[in-house]
Amino acid sequence: MVMQLTAKQSIHLPRTAELIRVEKLSDREKVFEFKFDDGKELGQKPGQFVEVSIFGVGEAPISVTSSPTHKGSFELAVRATGGVTNKLHTLEKGAKAGIRGPFGNGFPIDTLKGKDILFVAGGIGLFPLRSLINYVMDKRSDFGEVNTLFGCRSPQERLFIGQLAEWDKSKDMCFLETVDRVPDDEWKGNVGVITTLFPKISFDPKKTYAIVVGPPIMYRFVIAECLKKGLADDHIIMSLERRMKCGVGKCGHCQINGLYCCQEGPVFTYAQVKSLKEAV
Repeated sequence: MVMQLTAKQSIHLPRTAELIRVEKLSDREKVFEFKFDDGKELGQKPGQFVEVSIFGVGEAPISVTSSPTHKGSFELAVRATGGVTNKLHTLEKGAKAGIRGPFGNGFPIDTLKGKDILFVAGGIGLFPLRSLINYVMDKRSDFGEVNTLFGCRSPQERLFIGQLAEWDKSKDMCFLETVDRVPDDEWKGNVGVITTLFPKISFDPKKTYAIVVGPPIMYRFVIAECLKKGLADDHIIMSLERRMKCGVGKCGHCQINGLYCCQEGPVFTYAQVKSLKEAV
């Protein structure tokens, strides 16, 4: 019994990790690759998050952007928005941080196996969704057809540009992207909100699951498009990871009525949350 309690409590205790790589994604976002000092894996599922402790500053919940198929280290993509994330953006290779987790339920991989998938990512919603996209691409034979839609406000805010180019050329995925506005003539792609990409794709709604992650305003319109395409409520999956705070159901920051996102989510089907006004 003592051993069980120790194992259960271990995710609530920070483990020290070394920063082994930093990559700038845009003016406000960077990706940080960490490796645990004890040499163990993070052991996350796509869609889970961790709590990152910057010693002397505090901690913040951060989505894991790498797939569990990537062994030996894990990646966290972060926008600088507050005290902890701003300090994280100043760290250089070799710095130490505390990591606890992973937390949350993650995306339902077993449910998705053998099914067609529609990924819809808006802005930094690509951060948690990338973990599942990379997982699916690494285990491509386990899944059906894949459509991926990505949208952001401007060409300057595109993320993981090298990987977007790979997806665009891939024969294993139909990839489309758009930007809301174009400040100059350099962008030759689609211009408009992400729902303008829906008429350009086709899929069998009975075999397809839509995985949607993005800003709050996006959900309402993307869900409407998915329903219009014939997807059932329980075939529309979303992440409400933006609400995370403590990760252990104590602070109440992520509470939606009687539901705690960090304990019961952050991944939900539309069927689970459509009656909760604060959810979408």
